[in-house]
Amino acid sequence: MKVLMISTDRKILEENSEARQRMVEYSKLVSELHIIIFFKWKFGFSGRKIKFSSNGLIYPTSSWSKWLYIFSAIKIGRNIIKKDPTEMDYYIITTQDPFECGLAGYILKKLFSKRTRLQLQIHTDFLNPYFVQHSMLHRVRVLIARFLIPRANRIRVVSERIKKSLASYFKIHDSRIIVLPVFIDAERIKNSPVKISLREKYPQFDFIILMASRLTKEKNIGMAIEVIKNIVKRYPKVGLIIVGEGPEEKKLKAQSSKLKANVIFEDWTDDLISYYKTASLFLITSYYEGYGRTAIEALICGCMVIMTDVGVAGELVKNNENGLIIPVNNKIELERAVLKMINDKILHAKLSLASESIEIRLPAKISYFKNLKRSWQNYQQDI
Repeated sequence: MKVLMISTDRKILEENSEARQRMVEYSKLVSELHIIIFFKWKFGFSGRKIKFSSNGLIYPTSSWSKWLYIFSAIKIGRNIIKKDPTEMDYYIITTQDPFECGLAGYILKKLFSKRTRLQLQIHTDFLNPYFVQHSMLHRVRVLIARFLIPRANRIRVVSERIKKSLASYFKIHDSRIIVLPVFIDAERIKNSPVKISLREKYPQFDFIILMASRLTKEKNIGMAIEVIKNIVKRYPKVGLIIVGEGPEEKKLKAQSSKLKANVIFEDWTDDLISYYKTASLFLITSYYEGYGRTAIEALICGCMVIMTDVGVAGELVKNNENGLIIPVNNKIELERAVLKMINDKILHAKLSLASESIEIRLPAKISYFKNLKRSWQNYQQDI
């Protein structure tokens, strides 16, 4: 069984990254794993293949422009499949999204229809009405996804929420959809030591709220800043730490400065675990999420979570059981939830203890990769 993956995750190019290590594990499940990464031309990467395991290769597209990613991926994928001397073997083409990656995968499937099967991965809730409101590019992406999804052999989604919306909108049979989020190594997270303490780093705060994400419109971080400004009037030692980078960074920093809220911005860190373990509360205010991995990681660390009703809210994050779930884009409910967490120490302690039980609901490493391998093996039924 050979797998050709098309991805936008440039972390895979970093030798010691978690994404790279995950690919190493994936390569153990198949005879060959080829990974094409959307990547702009860069000296040192142009035309270079990276061998990351005994049977795994990474191919950066090294495109001159992001508008050429699809064409570059098709060219690389065509060469990989065409050069394969074993005409009887077949490739599973799995794409990280049903948009640009999916389109490249679909064209390769059409070029090699007898030897390929297409799996579309869906990591974001693109059928959420907020998705199309944020950019013209998102509107185009939805059109692409609507074209591709009925034409894929199978679909992998990261949450039950997305599965239900797809099944309802496209009338897809359950057998074509598998729910399999990106693997989270709960044992590793739980056993990781604290290297940086937010409480020691910011002693001016006695209640630290943490947010960690790309600083983009869909994360709705501006709402959190507005709410913190109101809370600080009553509790001046409450602080909000925002970890991340993105196109909204300047705007959010200007908003924070104008409102004089207790907000501190930090660049992205690969040691979020230390931050989860030393924060009082983790917050997600997104308009939409496919999954919400950071919320799960925070819960594993025993950090209480407040999140909008997106992604795994209601699925793994349970309201008043191990977290608090609020309506999307509702400042009043967000403020109430945060104040509840600050004032109700008994509730905070109860939810913090219950949060660690999320490990029971996460698949162990062995069973996770068995399920992934089984999902690929199922494509043999389509041959």
